[in-house]
Amino acid sequence: MKAIKVNESELKERVVAINRVAKVVKGGRRFSFSAIVVLGDGQGAVGQGLGKANEVTDAISKAIEDARKNLVNVPIINGTVPHEMEGKYSGGFVFVKPAAPGTGVIAGGAMRAVLEAAGVHNVLAKSKGSSNPHNVVKATLDALLKMRAPHEVASMRGIKLNKVFNG
Repeated sequence: MKAIKVNESELKERVVAINRVAKVVKGGRRFSFSAIVVLGDGQGAVGQGLGKANEVTDAISKAIEDARKNLVNVPIINGTVPHEMEGKYSGGFVFVKPAAPGTGVIAGGAMRAVLEAAGVHNVLAKSKGSSNPHNVVKATLDALLKMRAPHEVASMRGIKLNKVFNG
């Protein structure tokens, strides 16, 4: 993953999940929190982060810092993804498919957060396998990172852009 330059003020964060875990100690239970946050500028830059702390607000701020370090660029064409793609991370499998304008983001919770943060407005998506938000977020990012824009494919093959679409 390459570090990318993004205007910090344009980044919008979205808390995907907060998990409370308990550690049993001599005096009772000690609670701790983990937070998964997705960060994006709505123009192709997106990142995810995990933060853990004894307070929810601290966990969220740590997750935002982690997400800033993990920002990546994904190809978006006319508000949708360039082509169909499957993503996988651990037990989480996702399928992402381009959609016509006006369709909206048809995706489940954790996937929706990633796609909206990236700036995808029309997409059909399906989460298969694990529903664990951590795995689903990473699988969605995997699918988005595997996508290639048409101009990249054309330059790699050494052909004109319209030849990529016409075969």
